[in-house]
Amino acid sequence: MSKKISLHIGGRKFDVDVDENFAPFLEQKMAKDFNVDGNNDLKILLQAYVRKTHELYAQEQEIDKILKKIDK
Repeated sequence: MSKKISLHIGGRKFDVDVDENFAPFLEQKMAKDFNVDGNNDLKILLQAYVRKTHELYAQEQEIDKILKKIDK
């Protein structure tokens, strides 16, 4: 099953259908990055993207460190 999650960006409403098991996690993360009850401008969207990309970068760096330790 899927769940619809909505977000307003630049005065437009965007609906995304996600797996119902993933939805609570996404809603929690979106609440930290966006105004889930109102409009978000494009700058907010860009800032959220950069934050999430940095988190992914840091995770990949940690994975690489662990893999190097395992290979030794």
